[in-house]
Amino acid sequence: MRLDRWFRAHYPALAFGHLQKLLRTGQVRVDGARAKSNTRLAPGQRVRVPPLKPVNPVPPHPRAARAARLPLPPGERGGVRGGDAEFLKSITLYEDRDVLVLNKPMGLAVQGGSGTVRHVDGMLDALRGRDGERPRLVHRLDKDTSGVLLVAKTRLAAAALAKTFRSRAARKIYWALVAGVPKPRQGRISTYLAKGGGPEGELMRIARHGEKEASHAVTYYAVVDQAAQKLAWLSLKPVTGRTHQLRAHYQIIGHPIVGDPKYFEKENWELPGGLQNRLHLLARRLVIPHPREGTIDVTAPLPPHMQQSWNLLGFDAKEYDPIVDAPEE
Repeated sequence: MRLDRWFRAHYPALAFGHLQKLLRTGQVRVDGARAKSNTRLAPGQRVRVPPLKPVNPVPPHPRAARAARLPLPPGERGGVRGGDAEFLKSITLYEDRDVLVLNKPMGLAVQGGSGTVRHVDGMLDALRGRDGERPRLVHRLDKDTSGVLLVAKTRLAAAALAKTFRSRAARKIYWALVAGVPKPRQGRISTYLAKGGGPEGELMRIARHGEKEASHAVTYYAVVDQAAQKLAWLSLKPVTGRTHQLRAHYQIIGHPIVGDPKYFEKENWELPGGLQNRLHLLARRLVIPHPREGTIDVTAPLPPHMQQSWNLLGFDAKEYDPIVDAPEE
């Protein structure tokens, strides 16, 4: 990591001009020697820093942390209607009379399954209206993927939004941290995917065109920033919406997503110190026509474990995202 990025990660309140002054006057040293802002740091080196106040990453919201713990004690399974409604309100990014957009935390399943007792779909019962109508899921996210999740509050909204997703008129942008740096820095991944990988056949694998149950999967990507050649922050725009599409695509091209328990296969690769071994994949933004009029455009913040990684690596979430201009299909 460059020295200036190391400072940006550990001392974000330190102005760039002030850092340059500290470097010019020799108050910052690396292994006892003067250094420049572009000096590369390696594990084990010592950085001498004059008295400065570090700024630590923001801890996770207690409700979000609670939601990520599974399963709940028997007495809390299923939750209390009021408790579920309060929790959903705490993670709401946008709401009107037709739609609800949630910031789904990592570790919280979207739907029930074997051994899953707490999930978003079950919580939606707490938001049932006076007419008895229950909100409906419009799309899905993997359990360990954080970010934007769209819910329809009425039957008509659900039908309209489902049709929009099928027509690929919804624009989805994801952020991920991957091993290595893809070349070229912007590109398109196009494959056929089918189930059948993994010891129990639960993973997606590359398939041939025309193969039974094979689906075409297309993803655009762009490198936003990188930490040497070790890690890269990618912005991703999936055109299709296949199961595990992003996770499988980046494993296939040799740049698996950091913390992915299913698809990360890279020999002799070590997680850099300070980074949590959790899936670094965020459903960052969703842009979709509103079922009545206008456009829904919602962005989710980095989850706590990814924010910690961004801080440590010196990435700035406010940087220009080049995937915004990627073509549509």
